[in-house]
Amino acid sequence: MLRKPSKEGAAVAALFSPHSVWDEFPNAILIVDYSQQMVVYANPVAEVSLDLSSKLLEGMSLHDLFGHNPELFQMLEAIKTEEVASQRQDLILNSGPARADHDPINAHVVVGALNHPDLLLIEWFPLEQQLRSERDDRLVQQVEANKALMRNLAHEIKNPLGGIRGAAQLLEYELPDKTLHEYTQVIIKESDRLQSLVDRLLAPHRKAHIDDFLNIHEVLERVRSLVLAEFPNGLKIKRNYDISLPDLLGDKEALIQAVLNVVHNAAQALRTRIEQGDAEIELTTRVVRNVTISKQRYKLALDLHVIDNGPGIPDEIKDKIFFPLVSGKEGGSGLGLTLAQTYVQQNYGFIGCTSKPGTTDFQMQLPFRLKTEGKQ
Repeated sequence: MLRKPSKEGAAVAALFSPHSVWDEFPNAILIVDYSQQMVVYANPVAEVSLDLSSKLLEGMSLHDLFGHNPELFQMLEAIKTEEVASQRQDLILNSGPARADHDPINAHVVVGALNHPDLLLIEWFPLEQQLRSERDDRLVQQVEANKALMRNLAHEIKNPLGGIRGAAQLLEYELPDKTLHEYTQVIIKESDRLQSLVDRLLAPHRKAHIDDFLNIHEVLERVRSLVLAEFPNGLKIKRNYDISLPDLLGDKEALIQAVLNVVHNAAQALRTRIEQGDAEIELTTRVVRNVTISKQRYKLALDLHVIDNGPGIPDEIKDKIFFPLVSGKEGGSGLGLTLAQTYVQQNYGFIGCTSKPGTTDFQMQLPFRLKTEGKQ
């Protein structure tokens, strides 16, 4: 049920729009009129968190919004009656009648007083967001450490590998018995294979060419056509695009390779379902607001998902899939996802993954940046 704000409440609400300082906050913010038990202002992050527009939220009863939430209302009452400046607590924010079809929010909630007799502030951030941020930071550090190790190892291998190949060629030239060339060819071909592996380890560390804007859907369509050419039967790649997305500043070829590695990896994991004819990969694009990527805050970012209906990632490698030489498939090099992570990081983005039997979701987030600004 919506309450009509009083004249005073409407005047207060006007103070928070349309360009309030609260709009820039990274966490969800509600300003509530305690006397009327209703919302007078909601920032953009709160709109996203509650999946309700500010027009619907402003004037909404707290009980309609959060339902039976005694801990939250006790915090609000404590600010008003005990004259404390703020309280904080981990809470489950329940869904009231206005959000009956939404899940509760597990969040760290802060309630504080404002310089107005009836106004209180409610701020929260999902606890899973904090856990994910900490996990992502650890993953970035681990990936960077592994990349440095593999890069140094690749440099150490490169020179002696060239010597081995050259010696095998000279030996083949000097051998009088041509039937022995079979063995020198093994040395040469294996040297070439290892050289290719070393080149792949070193390639992503070259400077990215992030100098132009690109349409991410052109990247996805290129990847889609390449993968369907390899798997023409039994695999369906669905498009779920937000065509209103702005262009992205980035290295187009690097992003094509990154997305291709992820989608191709998904297709290979779907081989059994491809044989059955019901394999499916979904490419989804959306825009997200106020996101943190590698400890940098961005107002807008691309949220790209590659979702497959395969068997899921084995538990024993789930936390290691972006590490070099870790592979869940027989004969895999274990470099595809490592290179994808590197290419995306070069474009100021990040890749994460959630997986369970029947659904694996690779999520890429890439910030929308201005050409003249670099990181915002």
